[in-house]
Amino acid sequence: MPDPTDTRRSTPPPHRSVLVILAAISVLPVTVHLPALPEIAAAYGTSFALVNLSIAGYAVATVTAEAVAGALSDRYGRRPVVLVSVTVFTLASLGCALAPTIGIFLACRMSQAAIAACFSVAMVAIRETSDGGDAVRRIGFAGMGWALAPMLGTILGGTLDDLFGWRSIFFALAVIGGLVLLVSMRYMKESSTRSNGPGHDFLPALRRILASPRFWTYSLCMACSMGTLYVFLGGAPLAMDRHLDGSGVALGLYMAMVPGGFVLGSYLAGTLGTRMLRTRLLVLARTLTCSALLAGLVIAVTWDVHPLVLFASCAFVGVGNGLTTPVVNTAVMSEHEDLAGTALGLTAAISIGGGALASSLAGPALGDIDSTSGLLLLLLAPATLALVAAILAAVVDRPIARE
Repeated sequence: MPDPTDTRRSTPPPHRSVLVILAAISVLPVTVHLPALPEIAAAYGTSFALVNLSIAGYAVATVTAEAVAGALSDRYGRRPVVLVSVTVFTLASLGCALAPTIGIFLACRMSQAAIAACFSVAMVAIRETSDGGDAVRRIGFAGMGWALAPMLGTILGGTLDDLFGWRSIFFALAVIGGLVLLVSMRYMKESSTRSNGPGHDFLPALRRILASPRFWTYSLCMACSMGTLYVFLGGAPLAMDRHLDGSGVALGLYMAMVPGGFVLGSYLAGTLGTRMLRTRLLVLARTLTCSALLAGLVIAVTWDVHPLVLFASCAFVGVGNGLTTPVVNTAVMSEHEDLAGTALGLTAAISIGGGALASSLAGPALGDIDSTSGLLLLLLAPATLALVAAILAAVVDRPIARE
């Protein structure tokens, strides 16, 4: 007798390239407008601090979008959530381009965060159409697109701003959103085979997930990993100012080593995902990050070193996160497969919130940082917590590590 819950998927699963595109576009808006922030402030005759809300407010909206969209995708399906989120993003991008006041611009900018839902949905769809280590492998390769998009976004935004003005950035995002919407309508097939339906009770589902030690160990590992990245992003420009003589170009090139490390880590996850237990891969990822930061700290304390030493050490923050992300995503989705979207959305929200919390806690110390060793010491704190969480995850997950 056919499973009565198997009411959705009667078509082939979504194409892999579509899922990579969705993962990439989910983070493209984060950085694409950064080169134009001064021009946006000047155009509206407002302070840079107010325009900067387009970054902080967007992060808050992203946390909300990730958590809500995951639950909605479990209830109504992956495809409808993708189509709605991309549509909202496209219209919001057009609104940003045409906004006559800073208030309308910021409101539209917050609405752009709807696109963040595509990341969770893409990861869940990969998990639903893969098994075990193959899911880690495919999520790792999709993570390469997720990491490259913000890097390419700043280049795209800066080029458009120089050639056509800052509004062209948001017109371009609207065009990209429209194209992704057309592709999604054609190729984004439903991957979920279960229909919880409108009667699905969210609160009991939430309690099931939050009562799981497995969920918390993996989620806290990801949150501390993101915290390490956020502390680096806030502290590196301050610690390196005297070494680089205020050169923004040099700083940008050095800092690109970290997302470059994420791409490498994602590739390694894609390569090793079917060869190693995911718990071993997670502990390896966090050990690499801590070891590199500790080695950099020893060198920095011993010698007055070149900035390359700091950034070479911090590149392993990216490598570690690139390895960690697919493992964590796979693990939190596999325990409650009927609530995979909800679980992943909550983990994404916890990760972003944890990163923001770590950055806030480190803020007072970052203000006084003027040395490589000081920054590396701050980075080791969340990195060590991530390693402890990874070890705990390995203990909790030992009986079911390979699925």
